[in-house]
Amino acid sequence: MKYRLLTKEQFENLHQEFALFLASQSIDVNEWDEIKEQKPDVALEEMKVFSDIVWEDVLTKTTYVEHFSETSANFFKCEADKIHRIAIKITWDINLLTQEGFEWLMHNPLDNSVEIFKGSKGYTSERNTEIFDLIEKGSVISNGEIFEYFQTLI
Repeated sequence: MKYRLLTKEQFENLHQEFALFLASQSIDVNEWDEIKEQKPDVALEEMKVFSDIVWEDVLTKTTYVEHFSETSANFFKCEADKIHRIAIKITWDINLLTQEGFEWLMHNPLDNSVEIFKGSKGYTSERNTEIFDLIEKGSVISNGEIFEYFQTLI
């Protein structure tokens, strides 16, 4: 498996897509119930294949990823051949995980207590694998507004 199995909630949200996936392999609902019951290994393999397909599609469409902690934030723009990063560190007592802390940062990006670093690099492995690794470490896919905001400041 290239990525990881989708969660139960993700499978539930993608119920229709999973049904179409099974149908593309000539597996109807009755046959699927039988496979789950009598051949759980085969059922798990089908779920793994579907999970990888979903992850591959999502990651291929992903351009921006962000990660917040109490005193830092990382914003990534993922292009085809390289990834750009804007890293922000707050040097005084403010919590970026709160609405108040986030709003303070957005209104005071050039404050002396805000350190901003910028860099770019080529991928060391496959693009989607690196984005997946960022997500597994707590990053979330975003629309890129915050990355672009800070990009205009530096």
